[in-house]
Amino acid sequence: MTNGSPHLIDLHFEATPGVIASYVFDTGDGLAVVDTGPTSTLPALEAGLNGLGASLDDVRHVLLTHIHFDHAGAAGTVLARVPAARAYVHGRGAPHLASPERLYASATQIYGDHMERLWGEMRPIAPERVTPLAGGETLRLGSRDVDVLYTPGHAVHHVSYRVGDDVFVGDVAGVRLSAAQTTRAPTPPPDIDLEAWRDSIQTLRSLDVARLHLAHFGSYAADDLHWTGLLDTMTADADRVRAGLEAGQDYETISAAFTTQLMAELEAQGPELPARYAFACPPWMSVQGLMRYWQRRAARPAVGVS
Repeated sequence: MTNGSPHLIDLHFEATPGVIASYVFDTGDGLAVVDTGPTSTLPALEAGLNGLGASLDDVRHVLLTHIHFDHAGAAGTVLARVPAARAYVHGRGAPHLASPERLYASATQIYGDHMERLWGEMRPIAPERVTPLAGGETLRLGSRDVDVLYTPGHAVHHVSYRVGDDVFVGDVAGVRLSAAQTTRAPTPPPDIDLEAWRDSIQTLRSLDVARLHLAHFGSYAADDLHWTGLLDTMTADADRVRAGLEAGQDYETISAAFTTQLMAELEAQGPELPARYAFACPPWMSVQGLMRYWQRRAARPAVGVS
């Protein structure tokens, strides 16, 4: 594999195509993989590399946009199997790669007995094999310059990576499962911050790049259609949840109404989208994250009132 263009590898999460993607490109010093996906889909990552005439042993750089299981769960396993590889992640995520116990325990509270089937194990990574990032760096990987952009909102430790005309955006550029689907914001707990997210969108929108590479799912033109759709649906989804809270509704009521409307909107854009979207970004998790966001906003002390 010598082509410098990025290649999408479909990880076939839950045996479903078009849900979680990894991206791989040649640096001239081994391969770079952007977001490994979870350990449960590592065989699909390996198969994808084999299809490109490469193997896991060729990986030297694991670029993580953030540490959520669907993006970074397999990173420790990859590094254990490839001693020459190293990982790159925001500094606030790095300690969790070294000691993933709290992260795993927190996720287990959500997924319970399904944890192993969905995500598999998350192995620790020795700190000396992790490069912590802040944003603003330019990594020289082989013959490739990789610009690191701090892009919080979906997660406080989220970064994006620009390589020439391509930018790898993890979750901050939204979920878009087909060209016909309006981009939507994945808003799971715990640290959704819509103000920071909008600032990150502005940062990415101002880049002179051609393509956005989304984890969920695919590569799209970096055009106004993508960003306007994301901003519009982000606001609409957040307002739905806020309206439910202001009406005194409980989580179950808000989540049921939110899911019904979301799925109807997706159905109108493609009959296959609701089922895939439920795997890529479960609506109930988005509701939980937005409820937490609004509740934290309401708890902030008033400023400038005397």
